[in-house]
Amino acid sequence: MIILNMNIQPEKVRIDKWMWAVRIFKTRSQAAEACAKGKVFIDETAVKASRMVKTGETISIRRGSFTLVFQVIQPIENRVAAAVKDQFCKDLTSADEYEKIKMHSLAVRTYRQHNEGRPTKKERRALDDFLDW
Repeated sequence: MIILNMNIQPEKVRIDKWMWAVRIFKTRSQAAEACAKGKVFIDETAVKASRMVKTGETISIRRGSFTLVFQVIQPIENRVAAAVKDQFCKDLTSADEYEKIKMHSLAVRTYRQHNEGRPTKKERRALDDFLDW
């Protein structure tokens, strides 16, 4: 009689599958595309989506001008819940890098060209004051 244990994790897994499984990328195709564009590195060497990752390897991912760094704790093929993803990867990204990301998102969100798109509340009030003699 053969008993199969479905909880056994593989020793190696494709990097695109692993990045998708630990929720670094929303879809596996996005992870594969990042690899194809040369944005994913292991030991400062760009890797293809088919590269197998092992326990203990450090993965760097370039997103724009930011670099996220993760360490593989355990290879996994299937996507896991966000609450348990810390069992499979360790985030080594510096606090300075996260601060840069936060500042960039604030700058992008608040910047708007004058007369572009809908008026702001302040511009609308100024316009109302101008039109109401």
